Order: sequence, then C-alpha cells, then structure tokens
Amino acid sequence: MQIAYRARDLAEAHIVAGLLQSRGIECHVGGHYLQGAMGEIGAAGFTNVHVEDEDYVLARTLVAEYESANAPESASAHGEDRANRYATWFLLFLAVVVVVLFGAL
Repeated sequence: MQIAYRARDLAEAHIVAGLLQSRGIECHVGGHYLQGAMGEIGAAGFTNVHVEDEDYVLARTLVAEYESANAPESASAHGEDRANRYATWFLLFLAVVVVVLFGAL
C-alpha cells in the first residue's frame, strides 16, 4: 500500500477516503491511534489515506482534483480578516466603555 493523501486531521482523511471509495478505490485511513495520543491538541500530519499500489495513480489524480477544488487558502484568509475586524471593533467598544465608566467616577 502507498500513501495517496496526507491529511491535516482525521475528518479530512475520511472525507478523502470516502471520495476514493465512491470511485471504486479501496483505501484505508491510518493514524487513528496516533492522533488520539495527542489528546485535544488537534495533531496534524499523522493521518494518511493508503491505497493499493495498482490504484495509486488514479487515487492521486482524484486527490489532485479534490485539492484544486477545495482551495482552503482563500476561504481561511477571508475568515481571518473577518475575525480581525471583529476583534478590532470589540476592543474599540471595550475601550469606549472603560473610558465612560471611569469618567463617571
């Protein structure tokens, strides 16, 4: 067996495994117990999707399609910008509240 995909976490590995199985490729998700040893930290890089040697080329083609359609960089960057804006406005609001409260004393 060969590693067709190195997942960031267990959920992603099972998503890719489901994709491959839906196309008739038998696969195995490895690393369940290694990831659990890390506790709630969310360890990355321990979970892999393994396929038989003869299915490796087709599996890699499907994984490449999955990765190109997924595009997590743009979505996460947008989410981080939104979180930073909310944090900035919250801190500004908090500063105004503190000034008003201490000004009243």
